[in-house]
Amino acid sequence: MVSSKAFLLAALSVASVTAVDITVSATGGNATSGHQYGFLHEDINNSGDGGIYAELIRNRAFQFSPRYPVSLDAWHPINGAVLSLKNLSTPLSAALPTSMNVAAGDATGEIGFENDGYWGMDVKKQKYTGSFWVKGSYDGVFTAWLKSNLTDDVFGKAEITSKAVADEWVEHEVELIPDKDAPNSNNTFAITFDSKGAASGSLDFNLISLFPPTYKGRANGLRIDLAEALEQMHSTFFRFPGGNMLEGDTNKTRWDWKNSIGPLKDRPGFEGVWGYQQTNGLGLLEYLYWAEDMGMEMVLAVWDGLSLNGDITPEDELQPFIDDALDEIEFVRGPADSKWGSVRASLGHPEPFKLEYVEIGNEDWLEGGAEGWATYQEYRLPLFMKAVNEAYPDIQVIGSGASTDNYTIPPGAIGDYHPYRQPNQLVEEFNRFDNDVGHIVGEVSATHPNGGTDWAGPLMTFPWWIGSVGEAVSLIGYERNADRVPGAMYAPVMRNMNRWQWAVTILQHAADPAMTTRSTSWYVWELLAAHPMTHTLPETGDFGPLYYVSGKNEDKESYIWKGAVYNTTNHADVPVSVTFDGVAAGTKAALRVLVGNGDPYAYNDPHTGVNIVTSTTYFLTAGDDGAFTFSLPELSVAVLDTDYKSACKTKKRAVDMKW
Repeated sequence: MVSSKAFLLAALSVASVTAVDITVSATGGNATSGHQYGFLHEDINNSGDGGIYAELIRNRAFQFSPRYPVSLDAWHPINGAVLSLKNLSTPLSAALPTSMNVAAGDATGEIGFENDGYWGMDVKKQKYTGSFWVKGSYDGVFTAWLKSNLTDDVFGKAEITSKAVADEWVEHEVELIPDKDAPNSNNTFAITFDSKGAASGSLDFNLISLFPPTYKGRANGLRIDLAEALEQMHSTFFRFPGGNMLEGDTNKTRWDWKNSIGPLKDRPGFEGVWGYQQTNGLGLLEYLYWAEDMGMEMVLAVWDGLSLNGDITPEDELQPFIDDALDEIEFVRGPADSKWGSVRASLGHPEPFKLEYVEIGNEDWLEGGAEGWATYQEYRLPLFMKAVNEAYPDIQVIGSGASTDNYTIPPGAIGDYHPYRQPNQLVEEFNRFDNDVGHIVGEVSATHPNGGTDWAGPLMTFPWWIGSVGEAVSLIGYERNADRVPGAMYAPVMRNMNRWQWAVTILQHAADPAMTTRSTSWYVWELLAAHPMTHTLPETGDFGPLYYVSGKNEDKESYIWKGAVYNTTNHADVPVSVTFDGVAAGTKAALRVLVGNGDPYAYNDPHTGVNIVTSTTYFLTAGDDGAFTFSLPELSVAVLDTDYKSACKTKKRAVDMKW
């Protein structure tokens, strides 16, 4: 923690680290994209299903694929009911051919089934809405319950009059408001009915769905606490749908956007690449609403003829997939009277979405070996790029590799760089883009400890403080080159603590919202993103152990300086003087500083709820020479902003410091 006394003494004393004097020019520099910080989302770690997608019911529609056989996972009988899976001659839809039959067996009276969700359900005194489909004649009522899985406690129930008939599927809507909060998330959702009322002795059920209130009130929407945690990061760049998820395990099981739009009963699901079947409930339109509701610029990645198993689409078979990508772009931003724009309009969004970045594929240098990378450069990228440029000349095409991947990025395109690194390596790459062509940083995070074995060993358990500061140094380096790096995206972004494949994520979560944890990296990214620059500005001064970028925000008429201290001699504080040309003596500024708890390997643990990051805001006044003078400790991240009035409105600890 940085106390005001220690902070002031450090600024006035002689330190073992050379003072850094920085002068920032008022002119020159470069315009930024305006969306420098963001994240990638693909459904890894149950971050979609069981994560930000707010659906509470796991295995709601008995979806399956060659890799993941159909099952009754998460479903349990009540009062002796017999549950079985059936492929009826009249399924709910072609997309959802398998349903659950619920029979009385030897039981009499009330029978049914329950679902324990994605490792539990959070139950609060709020409105839950959902539906279920039934086939079979039933004269009676269904009772929907939210109840404890540990005790006999019932938190809320609702009765639904049956509309079920023998020969067709009928949807029944559920609205349920518990009369008390559950003490924990070990709860289930149940549906029961009187077995005597079922004419054939059993009923068939499918697409059993239940949602809590969602972010922005969207139907089929996002989980509020996770969405708000991402919104509070001030993210303005959003890359989706992957990532490996885009590619699919094989060409036949790739993520097909057309299977992810429209009514849920017409979405067959997706053979996920991260160890579980996916529902496709979080589909293309939901991604678009996500971006719109958070005000984020989109990077839409389109499938380009290569899958994770190395399947390569020959050149003479590629055109249908190019056409499919053009259809997808038209769905996103085409006018409402175009073929796919009209489909979007019919789904409730007649106005086109904004889309200025399209990426062709994902990490084509990785899968398919030398041949996969060669075909990407020889014909797959050129053909996709030509088609996109001709149809949408304003779209910035992104290639899926970086200049460091033995790759010449074609004119008109920019690259995509994915550094998963040790903290020291991220710091060493501070000037990575000083003399390079344009790139997005489509995936970045500190993943392995310094001096470790990198990918020969495991990832760190969670983001940790020195790793997060290493990320800050790298991010500041990207922002210094904002004219050629439109933005950087953290990846992967979320992790369900009950099942994951990748430990290091910016958020962790479980069914219980109390487990939602902002990692150490969340605080770093939030701070840097909270102070957007419209322009970077030239500056004088040396780098290391202090790394920094300076600029201005013309919309707010403010000057901004961002810095991070990494690996000082003897852990000494770094005295800093920042002078903005044209800023007069007496000008006010806010300096917000992040520090850890003294342990560089400390992390925010979801199981304890302890936050090891301290954020303190100091209010500074420029001296007679116009300089803002302060000192920063080892492993700290800071932002100085002359938008003093906005800083005064924040609920941060403030100390007025003048010298």
